[in-house]
Amino acid sequence: MLDYKLLEALAAVVDQSGFERGAQHLGLTQSAISQRIKLLEARLGQPVLVRSPKLAPTPLGKRLLNHVLQVRLLEHDLLDRIPALSEGEQRLRLAINADSLATWWAPATGAFCARQRVLLDMVVEDQDVALKRMRDGEVAGCICATPRPVQGARAHALGSMRYRALASPSYMARHFSEGLSLSALRQAPAIVYGPDDRLQHRYLEQMDFHDPFPHHLCPSSEGFVRLALAGMGYGLIPELQVKRELAEGRLVDLDTAYHIDVPLYWHHWRHGGETLESLTTHLLSVTPTWLTSP
Repeated sequence: MLDYKLLEALAAVVDQSGFERGAQHLGLTQSAISQRIKLLEARLGQPVLVRSPKLAPTPLGKRLLNHVLQVRLLEHDLLDRIPALSEGEQRLRLAINADSLATWWAPATGAFCARQRVLLDMVVEDQDVALKRMRDGEVAGCICATPRPVQGARAHALGSMRYRALASPSYMARHFSEGLSLSALRQAPAIVYGPDDRLQHRYLEQMDFHDPFPHHLCPSSEGFVRLALAGMGYGLIPELQVKRELAEGRLVDLDTAYHIDVPLYWHHWRHGGETLESLTTHLLSVTPTWLTSP
């Protein structure tokens, strides 16, 4: 039989990224939470955490974390039937890509969270790698660009976000005064969200451009737009995010013939409870307001 005090200790250490903060979260001493982890590992006969070079759950630890999070969701479903069990709002830990957070996610989920008394613990992750958080048992749901769910989960197509390669007029005059060319692209600075961001590369491959290119790294959706407006580079920006800047002419396309449509999928645990199912139904009903049809 699983001892849930031990599992909660594991979850706290991982969620809080350390033994000291995990202990504070549970109101325990660091020694006490360390003893709980050691006891859990002794009972299971194998480690649940890797201590170095960076604290992280082992494969077994990830499976246990997945179980703990699903149990929390299922327990919350009892609150409507047994109010005495209520401890306040429920928390849902989700992995959301930065561009969705900067555009449609808040207006799409605000009313749901208020109505259901749900608090969101959001992990910002690129849409191409967010599914790893689900696979590792760190989140109950995620937005990603992959249609295939991990074992024990479901995936639903939400729609697509259109990305356009945009820059300021002054940048265009400085780097592409003679038009868009492969030689100019080799010299013109781009803006890339991060090392895992391949949108820029996919865009250039449409032009049969496969060479290295100079680029800034900017892991912030809002900062990304500000760099483009300041004339520091061109980058793939969600059309939804810069409608005003496009209408006012402060951002323009490198080439109107090319763009990237990124399909987004909502992944969630199959047995995640009624709240997660309700969120899924809600997202499927409201996302057509912001995203193109899947």
